[in-house]
Amino acid sequence: MITIYGNWDSGNCYKPRLLAAFLGIPFRHVEVETLAGETQTTEFLAKSPIGKVPLMELEDGRYLPESNAMLCYLGAGTRFVPSDPYENARMLSWMFFEQYSHEPNIAVRRSLLVYPQLAARATPERLAATLEGGIKALDVMEGRLAGADWLVGDAPTLADIALFAYTHRADEAGFDLSRTPGIVRWIDHVAALPGYRAVTWLPEAEPAGVS
Repeated sequence: MITIYGNWDSGNCYKPRLLAAFLGIPFRHVEVETLAGETQTTEFLAKSPIGKVPLMELEDGRYLPESNAMLCYLGAGTRFVPSDPYENARMLSWMFFEQYSHEPNIAVRRSLLVYPQLAARATPERLAATLEGGIKALDVMEGRLAGADWLVGDAPTLADIALFAYTHRADEAGFDLSRTPGIVRWIDHVAALPGYRAVTWLPEAEPAGVS
């Protein structure tokens, strides 16, 4: 069984959990308190030198960091990955967009507003910049989803899972999703897929010290 080291409230950590739920892949969850410094311990850094979650431990003991890399690993050969090379590349382009343009604004702004430990970093300038960047990212998504059910083609792909994680909680970051009805409809479509689990769902969690 694979192990996913992560934080239940993190959108990046939610992505591989959600795909595993859709595909019926069993996994063990190990909760890691990032704000308490648990990703910077000698033990954790030996598994992942970048010191971040999520981190996936494969059944053979190898480790895989980065949430979207985990999606590609778990999703290989499944219905969530287009077989057509161009459609596959379009899926990847949305996943790159998620990490470069979407997550640094929407996810970061949410963290600044939700976690008291980060309040000192929530300067007016940073909140304004992430608001502007987040609106731009949502507008790009709306440009596609206003006239389509999914980000790529006519079926859900890894791109939808990658972008769903933080988009469906964008209101917690101060974004008004009522101005993007295509995104709202798309969120409902993802949540209606068989096997869907909310971000709060976890298999029985184990403390980070379990090896």
